[in-house]
Amino acid sequence: MKNMESLKELNRGQKAVIARLESSDDIRRRLQDMGLIEGTAVECVGKSPLGDPAAYLVRGAVIALRSKESDRIFIRFAE
Repeated sequence: MKNMESLKELNRGQKAVIARLESSDDIRRRLQDMGLIEGTAVECVGKSPLGDPAAYLVRGAVIALRSKESDRIFIRFAE
């Protein structure tokens, strides 16, 4: 999809908006419970030296996600 990437591609300091969650299992529900809902702003605030996990600011809270989780979340960069 145009202008969409997975959340794991977001670099430190970059901001985007969640466009889609591509999961239909319990992980989807867990991600939504943490505030990762379509239309929500997200900012990468840090990554470990190897890039996994990464920390994201979502709705005023910092959450850490592993690559296997952030790869299921698609974002749209602000234009």
